[in-house]
Amino acid sequence: LLVSRSGDPGDRLRARIQGLRAKTTDNGCTEAEALLAAAKVAELLDHHDLSLSDIDIRHAPCERRVFETHRKKRIPLDHCIGAIADFCDCRVWREKSQAGTARFVFFGLGSDVEVALYLAELVDAAVRFELGRYKTTAEYRQYRHKDRHLANASFALGMVASIADKLVAIKAERDAAGRGAGRDLVVLKGAVVDAELEKLDLNLRSVEGRRRMVSPTAYDAGGTAGATLSIGLPTK
Repeated sequence: LLVSRSGDPGDRLRARIQGLRAKTTDNGCTEAEALLAAAKVAELLDHHDLSLSDIDIRHAPCERRVFETHRKKRIPLDHCIGAIADFCDCRVWREKSQAGTARFVFFGLGSDVEVALYLAELVDAAVRFELGRYKTTAEYRQYRHKDRHLANASFALGMVASIADKLVAIKAERDAAGRGAGRDLVVLKGAVVDAELEKLDLNLRSVEGRRRMVSPTAYDAGGTAGATLSIGLPTK
């Protein structure tokens, strides 16, 4: 992997993320390799945070990274995007592109938004991969053709909900470990990001998610698939 000549920790982390970004099922690697890449990214982010001083964080510029959905309607990732942003200590909002399609905008410290974009790409790819595999199962074939759209949506929703729950739990453990070490980076970074976000003078508003009808069987199958996505921190 390339390393920045400047020796800047943020540049080095970005170079590592660029390498990990290539490790997705869309680029021919195995699902196991993609999951290992997800676990590695959390480890890299924690090591990077520990290398920063409070002064570094207060003076670090905030950046944006965009995940294009290429869809006008909502996609399964909608139900996980907030957990991804929180996991990476950044903010996220949904907006329309000039083409009328939806996109998610991550805003925060450079390394954090880089990781958030990577995780969004990985979760999106993992859902597509697992849904494709689910469609080959005997369970799926039991659905009538007119009901398969509901089964597809239910599986994807169950999977992203499971992944979101996992991200929330891992984030809570990481934050507790940081506070136990006597340094709460979450509060510090949050203050910096929110101050910079306010300068953008955006008209952001919260939108309550719609209730959706699901097939319990397909939803549970998606939850099981989501539980296999390894985003935990390696012990070594």
